[in-house]
Amino acid sequence: MLPLPPPPPTPDLKKHIHNRISNSLIPWQRSFDFWLRTARIYAGYKVFQVRVSFVKDVHLQEAMWERQHQLAADNIYSLCSDLGGFFLKVAQIIGKPDLAPTAWVRRLVTLCDQAPATPFPTVRLVLENELGLGLDDVFDRFDPQPLGSASIAQVHRARLKGHNTDVVVKVQHPGVEKLMMTDIRNLQAFAYYMQKTDIKFDLYSITKEMEKQIGYEFDFTREADAMHRIRCFLYANNKKSPVLVPRVLKDIVTRRVLVMEYIDGVPILNLGEEIAKRGINPGGKIAAAAKQSSPDETFVGTRIPQCENNIMTLLNVLKCRKILNSLTLAYGQMIFKSGFFHADPHPGNILICKGSEARFLVALLDYGQVKDLPANLRFGYAELVLAMADNDPIGATKSFKDLGIKTLSKCDKNEDQEMLKLAQTMFDTGLPPGVTTLQPFSEGSSLEKFSVEGFPEELFSILRTVHLLRGLSVGLGLNYSCAKQWRPIAEETLHRAGRLKDFYLLLNCIEIFLNCGDSRYRPESSSSKTRILQEIIPQEMMNLGVEKDREHGIF
Repeated sequence: MLPLPPPPPTPDLKKHIHNRISNSLIPWQRSFDFWLRTARIYAGYKVFQVRVSFVKDVHLQEAMWERQHQLAADNIYSLCSDLGGFFLKVAQIIGKPDLAPTAWVRRLVTLCDQAPATPFPTVRLVLENELGLGLDDVFDRFDPQPLGSASIAQVHRARLKGHNTDVVVKVQHPGVEKLMMTDIRNLQAFAYYMQKTDIKFDLYSITKEMEKQIGYEFDFTREADAMHRIRCFLYANNKKSPVLVPRVLKDIVTRRVLVMEYIDGVPILNLGEEIAKRGINPGGKIAAAAKQSSPDETFVGTRIPQCENNIMTLLNVLKCRKILNSLTLAYGQMIFKSGFFHADPHPGNILICKGSEARFLVALLDYGQVKDLPANLRFGYAELVLAMADNDPIGATKSFKDLGIKTLSKCDKNEDQEMLKLAQTMFDTGLPPGVTTLQPFSEGSSLEKFSVEGFPEELFSILRTVHLLRGLSVGLGLNYSCAKQWRPIAEETLHRAGRLKDFYLLLNCIEIFLNCGDSRYRPESSSSKTRILQEIIPQEMMNLGVEKDREHGIF
């Protein structure tokens, strides 16, 4: 007797099989889409380079480059917008005025926080599965419309039962982890090809560190611990923390759900709109004057017309400077004093506080990407900061070697000076005089004169942080050097670690004294400086400094 054929699959089973096959094919479809679009953009530039090489008129060349950048910007925008996920983070990295062509920036800046939101029924299901309770058992109210949606998660405003203040609930998009890791590996392959052919920079190591950092972002319990640790550090080391860090509700945290206090504020991306609502022109003469002054300077000898519009412009530009100062101070303390720092200061994570929290001025959000910097790199970067702040080419060259950054020079002359420019391009926010944008890979840049053949993965978070801060300052129309602002903190860090001897600190102080204008104190030799130090520094401290340094043949 023949066996009976198996029963036909039920409609539910058919749907289940179809969904499993479709889901298994999605990574392959995304990979094919990525390589097809990337090849089109890359080939477009290579063909264009041949065409433009036959044009001799410089102005015509510039116009042709602008059109090519605009065409590429549209294609890159479509790639990042359509694929979403990890490519939204790529847009955040490259879509900055100091790094990419202007046409790219104009197009990509609109992608911040524009990831498609997960439908509320799915959000509710994730919450109830993660918390083990019904939504109505935990929250008095829960806004189904998200405050914002990013590549990994979205956030909702809610209020817990028995509480009188609102909270923010961060919920991870289902299934996003697998897709993002596929995207990262595709980008790694492309980065490896680019560094072998077009860009002489160790891009592959950077993408490896990105893979590690983004892998951490899917664990919200780790993010909660990082947020709490940084909050405690900044609040313990300052009478008033330079930035506001949200308080975590540690009892309501899982791997895919994070609950924290709600902070009332305006995203820094909307700061210009807030100023414009008051009828203020941020590009006016008073704004320009304010941008050249420190927050504590007064405009002595400058006649400022006394009208409300000018005064409000001045106040708002000074507020922009204070925002940068607050962020720079917070990052200086995190990087050099602690070594554990928030590594994702893109504009979507910076909030201008208002209401009851306005005393803090600025809040720093999203602690999914944090970095615990090893001590040797922390001290090495501190030494590089001193070299950059002092425009010391020898010190910058030595610091690069100590940090493990391997370079191959193409310079005919002034190699140390070009190395200093490379260091400042990579690790400082300041722009040279007369320069409004700094594009590291443009023709004539320091990266054209050096190949960066080895770049420690651990340094990527610092590199990204500095470039995001530079992009923020350029976007606000301000030019400042984080190296100069971090110099005192870096010096203190090295001094506490015993890597900056007391004598050198005293010598640095006396250099300021020697340049104060008193003609009696203008010695050129080390022995003359020693005599002056002996006159103004207690003898026992001076002797200690000299004895330590005699061993090294300084005196």
